[in-house]
Amino acid sequence: MNWRKLTLVPCVGGLLITLSTWAANVSGSKLSQAEKPPTLLSVQQLHSSAQAITVKVMSQSVLGSGILLQRQNLVYTVLTNAHVLRAGSLPYRIQTNDGRIWSADVPKTNGFGKNDLALLQFHSAGTVYTVASLGSSPAVGDQVFAGGFPIAEDGTGKKGFGFTAGKVSLVLHKALEGGYQVGCTNDIQKGMSGGPLLNRRGFVVGVNGMHAYPLWDAPSVFADGSEAGPALHQRIIHLSWAVPIEKVLQNTGVRSQESGVRSQN
Repeated sequence: MNWRKLTLVPCVGGLLITLSTWAANVSGSKLSQAEKPPTLLSVQQLHSSAQAITVKVMSQSVLGSGILLQRQNLVYTVLTNAHVLRAGSLPYRIQTNDGRIWSADVPKTNGFGKNDLALLQFHSAGTVYTVASLGSSPAVGDQVFAGGFPIAEDGTGKKGFGFTAGKVSLVLHKALEGGYQVGCTNDIQKGMSGGPLLNRRGFVVGVNGMHAYPLWDAPSVFADGSEAGPALHQRIIHLSWAVPIEKVLQNTGVRSQESGVRSQN
């Protein structure tokens, strides 16, 4: 009997077990690396990021805010609310964070349907501006940060850049009129409509457009024409509202840069 052949089998088996254990450890190490939580920004970093991508939308006076959505060569696309543009008339103007004012046009393709969203475009003279990084819509409990330019009572808009912190309190299973679906505790003031709602990673997750506590207690109407019940209506009017960023992604060629990784708070 050849004892060398008999002893070879358990040795090979032991080697296979060792290799399997090593491979599992390597795989587990890679998995742990992949599951590291995303980088969260400080409030100051978020403030700076929001200020860089937020613009004033103006006609004869300040109408509201907007988001630098995209740059193609020297042509910038600005995202805002449709009701912001309805508050004024052509010609529109855009004021960037360096104080410069640019003439703006409404692009021919502005197909957001009944969602309270609209686009403007301006051509810069060689100046390069930061454009927004788009994320995915937030979930209840997520921290969010709203940026925009509150309008002073005299309509001058000289309050400066506004930045408020809050949390998502309600995400409706179907949108209100205008596409509003994300309810948050942030203080959204008149003039901040069209500004960005950012998550803790600095990605734009919504477009601000409705402040809490409206002056008149009109029913809360969904996009399909139905009305919210009394209890839900009371929750709705106590929150500020944003159109989720998915409404923008669905109707433009811009893609989310968050790669499906939702913010962690």
